Amino acid sequence: MMYIGIDLGGTNIAAGIVREDGKIVVQSSVPTLSQRPTDEIVKDMVFLSKQLIKDAELELNDIEAVGIGCPGTINFETGEVIYSNNIKMEHYMLAKEFQKYLNLPVKIDNDANCAAMGEYIVSGNNVPIFMFITLGTGVGSGLILNGKVFRGFNGAASEAGHITLVSGGEPCTCGKRGCWETYASVTALIRQTKVAMEKNPESLMHEIAKAEGKISGRTSFDAAKQGDKAAQAVVKQYAQYVADGIVSVENVLQPDIISVGGGISREGEYLLQPVCEYAAANGFNKFMPKTKIVTAQSFNDAGIIGAAMIAK
Repeated sequence: MMYIGIDLGGTNIAAGIVREDGKIVVQSSVPTLSQRPTDEIVKDMVFLSKQLIKDAELELNDIEAVGIGCPGTINFETGEVIYSNNIKMEHYMLAKEFQKYLNLPVKIDNDANCAAMGEYIVSGNNVPIFMFITLGTGVGSGLILNGKVFRGFNGAASEAGHITLVSGGEPCTCGKRGCWETYASVTALIRQTKVAMEKNPESLMHEIAKAEGKISGRTSFDAAKQGDKAAQAVVKQYAQYVADGIVSVENVLQPDIISVGGGISREGEYLLQPVCEYAAANGFNKFMPKTKIVTAQSFNDAGIIGAAMIAK
């Protein structure tokens, strides 16, 4: 049987039809436009699902179930989004709303939980403790214990993006200040890049941003690789922010693997090496075997694969 996996992100809705073994058959995406009414976002998820079924030359009865990864606190049993701050939802019955338009079983889970499960299937090697960190609009995280998503007693576990990195620091969309995601997300990286560009009008980052038509998460990395000192300072500081949070996670859990995903993880060793060096120097554990910190292999597909698999 086939499953539909939907990764509802702050920027895009990505979806795919996934086989039981976790292989994606067909996939596509549309913009989320997250400031509009949630009901409209749901209709786009349904439209995308129907289009994928058509593109794969399947029928509705070929699909066993739908899984949706959504940011926020989710009631996995009822399909209710209790609260989401990046896509504004509060006590929203997402599964039931989706089923109004597509009559299939629907399971909802936190988007980072889904991404963690997807990456675990692709590269987790069946380790007992697997932590996935995704750097995107925010910082998401998911914990896989013995092959199963750990949700805590109330379904709200593994929100590592909201550990405090700087007390009283940058404001977060959750209402607190100084959360890890306000420093280590791609949103934060773009903000840090803009500040550096304002202070360094001669920086190569201006030329790169102009050519791209916008300031993105890649702007500072692309300039840094070409020797731009201001950009290199941005990248160095950003890598330290990422590593500081990882060290905290590592100190608490000592997982076998911490996998770092999200679009910015495509920078590979240019990001991972300084993160690993900082973590090795600053982690509490100096004498026992150390957590392996790796770049995710499935990139943006992890959320689709994991969402489909939680629907099984």
